[in-house]
Amino acid sequence: MRIQNPLRLLTPALTAFMAGMVLANIAGAMNQSLLPLYVQSLGADARQIGLFFSLGAVAPLAFQILGGYVSDSIGRLRAVAIGSVAGCMGYAVYLLAPSWGWLMVGHMVGSLSVCFVAPSFDAFIAEQSTENTRARVFAMAESIYAVVGIVGPPIGGFFVQRYGFRAMIAVAVALYLLATALRINMAARVREDASRPRFGLGGVKLSGLRRNLGTIASMLLAGGVMTWLFLSDCASDIAFTVTSRFEPIYEADVIGLRPLQITWVISSFSVVRMLVLPLGGAFADRLGERAGLCLGHLLCGIGAVLFLLGAEFADFVAVSALYGTGSALFSPAYQSLVSKEVPAKVRGTAYGLISTSLGIASLPAPYVGGLMWERFGPRAPFFLPLVTSFAMAVLLWFKLPARGGAGPGRTAGASSSDTDLHRLR
Repeated sequence: MRIQNPLRLLTPALTAFMAGMVLANIAGAMNQSLLPLYVQSLGADARQIGLFFSLGAVAPLAFQILGGYVSDSIGRLRAVAIGSVAGCMGYAVYLLAPSWGWLMVGHMVGSLSVCFVAPSFDAFIAEQSTENTRARVFAMAESIYAVVGIVGPPIGGFFVQRYGFRAMIAVAVALYLLATALRINMAARVREDASRPRFGLGGVKLSGLRRNLGTIASMLLAGGVMTWLFLSDCASDIAFTVTSRFEPIYEADVIGLRPLQITWVISSFSVVRMLVLPLGGAFADRLGERAGLCLGHLLCGIGAVLFLLGAEFADFVAVSALYGTGSALFSPAYQSLVSKEVPAKVRGTAYGLISTSLGIASLPAPYVGGLMWERFGPRAPFFLPLVTSFAMAVLLWFKLPARGGAGPGRTAGASSSDTDLHRLR
């Protein structure tokens, strides 16, 4: 399998977008990687840490679908600008929070940025690719974006270990403010694609939102590809959400790793993912999305086994490498398959609805993880990703077609002119 000039898959608009988004999300990666330890340092126990992240996920659920629809209606750049304002407000509370309760308020406000940014990013990539190159374009964009996970956590770990949590957050705030200024400038300068209609704020109407939601809901309930993708994604999301917020605490309290070591474990996931993503996209384009999805889940299951057996730093680096490889295989395959099945005009709403539905399903997961930790021991929550990953690998192999077909989203091609952008925070 040979890949030639992968960077040529990116349009100028997507390249500019990725440059701006990397800066914004380095700030997020700095604090999010060690946020469970920060919550613990402010006096929260395991159950309260789980409650923190469960309640922190409530606010985005109310706006995720709206964020996707706003992106469809007024443009990707404008939607991201709205999200950036919420992010700035959340960071301000983070910096001043005297207790974990106030920190939770900042977490809830800041997480609203994802509601507007994430749907815009995925929809934009789909618009900047052809059906034959879509998985590779998704993979290339995510590979570039993986720099965030490589650089952000070690920087955060360095500042926490040397100067404390608040100093780290202050640096993150400065980076995010700079990124917000760049985003607003991009929104003001980048013109919309001439091939797409121009929408103003008047384009946001509840009747249109209801129509879009009806279209997507019928696809999710039809028993076809979208149904099985959604159900498998839901199961995996719940399992990994149960454990993800407790991994740094497990590695610190049970294994004895230091903050900087924990952030290097987190970064190793992004390093491997960045290197493998172009191969993952090409794998899905050439051998079919089903193969990428199933092999990715299988590797994540093996990683979950090693996590439970791990006893030192090198073991957890290997776990992150397996998770990174698995994610690099199934992520572009999943995104490519969804973009082929969903009509182009409702993609933003679709990504918002899917994210909201997954968020609702996994809402109590961190709290459940905290209860399992306290009642059955710190290893108990980490059995869930193991079982789920292996089960999804088998299920999807029998339920999905070998290759994504002519879904209603196949007509959306790439555009070479400047369009809307944006992603996570």
